[in-house]
Amino acid sequence: MSEASVVILNYNGVHFLEKFLPSVVQYSQGHRVIVADNGSTDRSISFLQEKFPTVETILFQENYGFAKGYNKALEHIITPYSILLNSDVEVTPHWIEPVIELMEQDTRIAACQPKIRSYHQKEYFEHAGAAGGFIDIVGYPFCRGRIFDVVEKDEGQYNDVIPVFWATGACFFARTEIFKTLGGFDEIFHAHMEEIDLCWRMHALGYRVYYQPNSVVYHVGGGTMPVSNPRKTYLNFRNSTGMVFKNNTFGQLLWKMPLKLTLDGMAALKFLAEGKRKDSQAVLQSWLSFLGNIRLWIRHRGKVTVILQGRHHGILPRLLVSERYLKGKKYFSALKF
Repeated sequence: MSEASVVILNYNGVHFLEKFLPSVVQYSQGHRVIVADNGSTDRSISFLQEKFPTVETILFQENYGFAKGYNKALEHIITPYSILLNSDVEVTPHWIEPVIELMEQDTRIAACQPKIRSYHQKEYFEHAGAAGGFIDIVGYPFCRGRIFDVVEKDEGQYNDVIPVFWATGACFFARTEIFKTLGGFDEIFHAHMEEIDLCWRMHALGYRVYYQPNSVVYHVGGGTMPVSNPRKTYLNFRNSTGMVFKNNTFGQLLWKMPLKLTLDGMAALKFLAEGKRKDSQAVLQSWLSFLGNIRLWIRHRGKVTVILQGRHHGILPRLLVSERYLKGKKYFSALKF
């Protein structure tokens, strides 16, 4: 089996390193384990030097964020596969082998993810990844096992190996060469949605993204930014808008962007009705930021390749918000592709 590098990006996360790094080291025998530190000011480095001197480190002098931090870290990686692992993830025995074996069988698979369960509710899928990522016709992301705020219990209903649209950044297996050829994560995103954007660009070049359920990890979620954080809301909405803008043709944007603006506006009103005023403001700020930096987003568009709609690419050819709130479909299995 080809060697992989497990790369953990850390920023002031010594409590996560103390809790989860032992399982990573124990269950990653035969592969490199690397902590890339984003200029931490806590005792992360001294902890690594004292408790895990065999774990490789890449030290940055500042916090580059998720996207740029991983891009800079992978400049040092020469193994065929890179595993981008959040610091708040507990891995299990044989978590690497099934994914690498799948990717070795098909050179068109550029990225893959394992099954992501919740660390705090281990019988349930975890919000950020679950059993593989999908998007709807306008670009709203969702997962097998999670539609908006409804997270399913894992009862083996998604134990099949399938192609998906995106793999979660919480545990992202990538072919190192393809990651670098594509320029890695687009650093304009900073954090959130950058893995979906990268997978979209992989699809555009004819590569595939897969989900491998025979590997299971447990994700705390919200480890670096809580789910209810308005900053997270801002980044999610700004980056999803930018992602749609980057990866569709201008003809598609003529109807997708106005529709997305309308749906985001409805989301802002929903936040307001729920008493989440700061989250509602964050949605508005996301659009003001996007429009205020439109020239920058235009430069990041690059070459756009039309992706055919359909299950093969993990695109729901309808509006997810309509399926969920008008038709009452809470679970992925109820969706028709």
